[in-house]
Amino acid sequence: MVEFNEVWTRIMSHSGDEFRQIRGGRFTYLAHEGYIEPDRTRQNLPRSHFEAAFDLVPLEDTTGLQHLRGPSYLYAILMDRRIRQSDW
Repeated sequence: MVEFNEVWTRIMSHSGDEFRQIRGGRFTYLAHEGYIEPDRTRQNLPRSHFEAAFDLVPLEDTTGLQHLRGPSYLYAILMDRRIRQSDW
């Protein structure tokens, strides 16, 4: 399995790209060193929440992420083919 640091590098490299939430909403984000700033919410998503979600991949839906900030964004980013590649 790939290390989370590699996944975070992938997430950072797709800053500004369009992603799609599980229900079809589209968004982009700005990547910062310790967090992601989605364009459709005022909540920043900390790197630590992505790392906690990464421990649960592959994900079927957002149910297992409800204890984290922005579960639909976490799901959309981590399950996107550009981020997961062929690792999960």
